[in-house]
Amino acid sequence: MISSLYAAERGAGPKTVVFLHGFGGCHGDWQEVISTLALGSRTLAYDLPGHGLSLDFPGGGPAKAAARAVLADLAARRIRRVHLVGHSMGGAAAVLMALAEPERIASLTLLAPGGFGTEINGPLLRCYAAAAGKSEIRACLAAMSGPQSLPSERIVDMLGKMRARPGQLQKLVEIAASMTRGDRQGVIPRERLETLDMPVMVVWGIDDAVLPFTQADGLPAHFHLHHVLEAGHMLVEEAPGLIAEIVRRNMKRRSRPLRPKSAAAADRSLPAKD
Repeated sequence: MISSLYAAERGAGPKTVVFLHGFGGCHGDWQEVISTLALGSRTLAYDLPGHGLSLDFPGGGPAKAAARAVLADLAARRIRRVHLVGHSMGGAAAVLMALAEPERIASLTLLAPGGFGTEINGPLLRCYAAAAGKSEIRACLAAMSGPQSLPSERIVDMLGKMRARPGQLQKLVEIAASMTRGDRQGVIPRERLETLDMPVMVVWGIDDAVLPFTQADGLPAHFHLHHVLEAGHMLVEEAPGLIAEIVRRNMKRRSRPLRPKSAAAADRSLPAKD
């Protein structure tokens, strides 16, 4: 185990795409998405603090710690600007990164991001945190996926090996407890989201059992929203090809000037959809 932040690097090109996994996952979650996307791009898939090869990273914990750690790592690598993709807890971390250093973020793709509403399935996440054997991991992944999705055996094997490392389960249990205290999660204020002027795409599965897709209601008018039918919370595994295509499209969009609040308020109830 190492006490630095781990990132799996792949590909080369003028653009850098950064991937942040959800709670309980690791960099390997993104393998299929990156395999589809990587041509012509440099990709960095992180193990967030307290996860995988970043298990011993100081201050490992929820989204705020992850955001600070990734920003510091990008600065150390002298990477000035990235396209940022985050899932669940990694989505919350991605938003916090964009709010802290917006000039560093070229585009923001958020998959069922944390922090968009108070409701969270605390019991399921705590069960997932404590899942040790493959059968327990598989059952939790199935509960978090859409009704037509079967958990990938590659992912089950990978997570089983990750959780076999000394201290990993205890750390996940600690993080889950802090994330789901009172079966509520912290919320990023909508007025702060309004300040983001890079292209933002939010993707949500209609059958998400962890974070309800209705948390995407009332997003800023300049956000793009894509609902995925018959998909649950585990969008990276359930629809990797679709996610890769959505990331590609969002990377091609240009930043747009923020509209006056009066104009944004007029159609906030009708977010753009792809």
